Amino acid sequence: MNNTILSIIAASFLLVSCNQKDLDTAVQPDWKQKLNSELPLLGHRNWILVVDKAFPLQNAEGIIYIDTDEPLLEVLSYTLEQIQGASHVKPIIYTDMELGYMTKDLVPEIDQYRESLSGIIGESDIQVLLHDSVFLKIDEASQLFKAVVLKTNGTIPYSSVFLELDCRYWSAGKEAQLRELMESDK
Repeated sequence: MNNTILSIIAASFLLVSCNQKDLDTAVQPDWKQKLNSELPLLGHRNWILVVDKAFPLQNAEGIIYIDTDEPLLEVLSYTLEQIQGASHVKPIIYTDMELGYMTKDLVPEIDQYRESLSGIIGESDIQVLLHDSVFLKIDEASQLFKAVVLKTNGTIPYSSVFLELDCRYWSAGKEAQLRELMESDK
């Protein structure tokens, strides 16, 4: 009888260890791999949002959500590095206007966050919009174009950073010149 019980226990452990092994081999690609696979497909008018933990899950079909489970600034830094290394797109950076009005009384670590954010963004021109205005832009864009949301574990209000992708190799000035040439040819 003891041998039967031992056999059942051994078989149970074997089944559990096989199931655990199956789980380990079924690991999904991490968020960096997902971003890197999406980035070559993204172009002018697509968006990448690096958002705080409370950013809502939206119903729009054009939005892809990726849970990074990492600090917001680390995700932003990696994402900007990948965009800077791309030959086809460059970022237009947006932050919430509300971020500029946050005080230490409201969020004790806000000065450190803003300083770190500035260090990551560097000399880039930052567009500042009211939080609700950003939602309107993204809602409008996601009707026709894809948006990738990188959800982080950040918990500072209004700390999300929104990256509208623009064409790296074609400027608004060149587009205006082209349109003038086309107009003058009529």
